[in-house]
Amino acid sequence: MGSVFKFFAMTYLLTWSCWVPAVAIYKSAQAHPPAAAGALVLIGTFGPAIVALALIAYSGGRAGLTALLSHLLPSSAGPWWYVFAIMYMPAVKAAVALSHRFATGRWPVFGHEGPLVIAVAILASTPVQAGEEIGWRGYALPRLAARFGLGRASILVGIVWGVWHLPLFFLPGADKYGQPFPVYVLGVTAFSVAIAWLYGHTQGCLLLTMLMHSASNQTIGIISDILQPGQKPVALGASLSFLLTIAWMWVAAAYFLLRMPALSLSAVSPGATLTVQQDRS
Repeated sequence: MGSVFKFFAMTYLLTWSCWVPAVAIYKSAQAHPPAAAGALVLIGTFGPAIVALALIAYSGGRAGLTALLSHLLPSSAGPWWYVFAIMYMPAVKAAVALSHRFATGRWPVFGHEGPLVIAVAILASTPVQAGEEIGWRGYALPRLAARFGLGRASILVGIVWGVWHLPLFFLPGADKYGQPFPVYVLGVTAFSVAIAWLYGHTQGCLLLTMLMHSASNQTIGIISDILQPGQKPVALGASLSFLLTIAWMWVAAAYFLLRMPALSLSAVSPGATLTVQQDRS
């Protein structure tokens, strides 16, 4: 457990040491902020992976790094899991659209990106998600699961992961700027449970968690969660679409938690990977 707390502390320290100055630079810039501010945001985004790789290199050397990085390769998981990774958020948004229509008699505000643009964005963004997934799912999740089980571990990782984004809520121009932070953390925690479900059923395949992370980032705008001009917030400054998104994500998370696979955990290994003992799906 000590290694996980060390990972969390060092990740926050590294990332926030980049993001907090970036926020100050963006807010003090008269027009366009200098490129250094953008570089700080990017470096901070890779904080979880940088810390995880450093800790594993220190404790496990080349063997530990090889064990972890091997999970970035395609797994033998069936095509269903690739479909799940890509379609999780579109399925949530479809439920949001229908429930919004039922509750208000109106459709929510839809995004304008076409399927081709979204597909290209998913492919381009997937490698970038290694900056987070190597840390949150590659390092923290299996070590916490060794102590608490995969379901509870996914909730713990989700809370820490959500709060980690806090400085971005003060960054002008960021998609999280001015959004309701508590509602966001609830959503990230539910999403963490969904990714853990995928991770546990694919022998800890980080490539698939990266794909799911990217796909969700690129498809969440199918229905806008941002308050529109003249639209009043429903609760905590959030739009109805945002609240419905979180609600449906937790409906899915509840199912995943109830049917999370039983696991055998090799937490003593530097790679700390998961092996499914019994598939309950």
